[in-house]
Amino acid sequence: MRFQRRRLNARIYRVDEDELNALKKRTDIVAVFIISLMALLIARLWYLQIHRGAEYVRLAENNRVRALDITAPRGNILDRQGRVIIANRPSFNIVWTKEDAPDPDAVIKRLARLTGDDIALFLERIRLAADNPRHIPIKLKEDVDWQTLAAVENNHLELPGVRIMALPRRDYLYQDLASHLIGYLGEISQKELEGKKDEGDESYESGDPIGKMGAEKLFEEHLRGEKGREYMEVDARGFEQRRLKGLEAMPGNDIRLTIDIDLQQAAEAAMAGKAGAVVAMEVNTGRVLVLVSSPALKLKEFIGGISQKAWKEMLTDPLHPLINKTVNGQYPPGSTYKIVTALAGLAEGAITPETSVFCTGAINFGNRRYGCWKKGGHGTVSLRRALAESCDVYFYQVGQRLGVDLLAEYAKSFGFGRASGIELEHEKSGLVPTSEWKQQTKKVAWQKGETLSVAIGQGFNLTTPLQICRMAATLANGGTLYRPQLIELIKGPDGSDLQRFSPVIEGRLRGTDKMQELIRDALTAVVNEPHGTGSAARLPSIKVAGKTGTAQVIRLAQYKGVAENNVPYKYRDHAWFTCFAPAEKPEIAMAVLVEHGSHGGSAAGPVAKRVLEAYFNIKKEETGQPEPTEEAAD
Repeated sequence: MRFQRRRLNARIYRVDEDELNALKKRTDIVAVFIISLMALLIARLWYLQIHRGAEYVRLAENNRVRALDITAPRGNILDRQGRVIIANRPSFNIVWTKEDAPDPDAVIKRLARLTGDDIALFLERIRLAADNPRHIPIKLKEDVDWQTLAAVENNHLELPGVRIMALPRRDYLYQDLASHLIGYLGEISQKELEGKKDEGDESYESGDPIGKMGAEKLFEEHLRGEKGREYMEVDARGFEQRRLKGLEAMPGNDIRLTIDIDLQQAAEAAMAGKAGAVVAMEVNTGRVLVLVSSPALKLKEFIGGISQKAWKEMLTDPLHPLINKTVNGQYPPGSTYKIVTALAGLAEGAITPETSVFCTGAINFGNRRYGCWKKGGHGTVSLRRALAESCDVYFYQVGQRLGVDLLAEYAKSFGFGRASGIELEHEKSGLVPTSEWKQQTKKVAWQKGETLSVAIGQGFNLTTPLQICRMAATLANGGTLYRPQLIELIKGPDGSDLQRFSPVIEGRLRGTDKMQELIRDALTAVVNEPHGTGSAARLPSIKVAGKTGTAQVIRLAQYKGVAENNVPYKYRDHAWFTCFAPAEKPEIAMAVLVEHGSHGGSAAGPVAKRVLEAYFNIKKEETGQPEPTEEAAD
């Protein structure tokens, strides 16, 4: 009995010990779990409060303080005398911050009713900015008037997230003056934004203005300036409470162009209602004084983004206002090219000043008849008279003696066939045809009869108005080919000179000074002698040297002999006039193109005359010298 009790007690003792061991194991597991959990909590607290503490303090502070970028005022654009063409003015814009709007739909509907705008316009802008961070304001309406501004301010408590933001805006002091040169701004596109980031420029954000064309685009880096930053204390609804200390924006640099406002205005007025281009430059520096592409762009249409309707009107306009005709338009040079043919003929010994040709009004070459513009012919003409009266037959024969490849060499020495390097985008190079060029591009041999057309500026020849002006300037200064220059100076916000640009020489004209002098004398006869084709550009007290040109657009037999007014506009010939003055000591060279103007002398000559009058009137005012009389000029 006693033995059985002992065995039972021993069994009970062993059971209790097993359970105790199991319990101990469970306790150890729980302890390890609790210790691990505490370690994780401590590690997390360390991560949040110490490792990431500063960041979370900043985020917490942002719940109270809002940081906003301040757009820097862009630099001004000036003319050569320092007169402001483009400046800045304050613009008041309605912006909306998604982060501060508890009920976006209600806010946008209420705002649309208040401003009288179509809510679809607001929703479209919001859609385009859908990928932007919620704290970045979205521009809903730009450049609002005082009445709208007051209405929004008076109802701001009902418009959480909506506020008025003042931003600098371009102020076009001379409306659309030099519009293709100045260019315009637009909101940066996603593609442009990505491009800037790829270049390492992180300063742009969605909604920022950026140059889209002309000087605004080409000198974006200088004009833009540096953004500032302001800090605003806001309440829980996003309403601003007070302004805290921030960083001022740094204005952009000023760009001083070489163009002259007065000359530009005179040229644009002379081209009113016409399509074409005017380029004028200093003959001894290459500085561009006038750069007109007509019709002008309506710059105000582009502010805040051009409407689809306005864009379509520009695209379908038969006068093509979107094309910068000074450097993007390519045209046959017409009889202005006879300057090249004349110099090549003299320099290569194909002709002398006394070489004469009898013009009957046409020349037969092969199985084709090549006509002169004067149906009855010019009779016997030498070089001087051939240039003065623009005899086609004379230059047919000069071209025949030279060949197309020699003509091409001299054309290239004038700068034809390649871009000039002017500070403008998408400049075209034109075309100087050669026998090799035709074989490579057309896969057929050059025909000798084609040289006759090239010699008078027709055929495959293509030039820009800028190239024609540079040809005149090069001949006028004695043979120095300058790179056309548009930028004179870059000035810092403090008025200091940051970068000054000097004339750049790119080559010398082939041909002796004596030969060039002979051609300059003949071009003086074009304007000043009774039978000259450029008499419409004649000035009473200043001798002008020039050359007219008529460039055939298309050869249509059905319009042969038809009065020009009865020919459809798009089929009429282009009108050229290029010149320099004073003929004795040239200062200014110019090229005028009137698209479908028919005759260079009557259509383009008067335009050049108005610009020259403006130039010499300005010079007279600057020097204070009395205007010379006709007798003194002779």
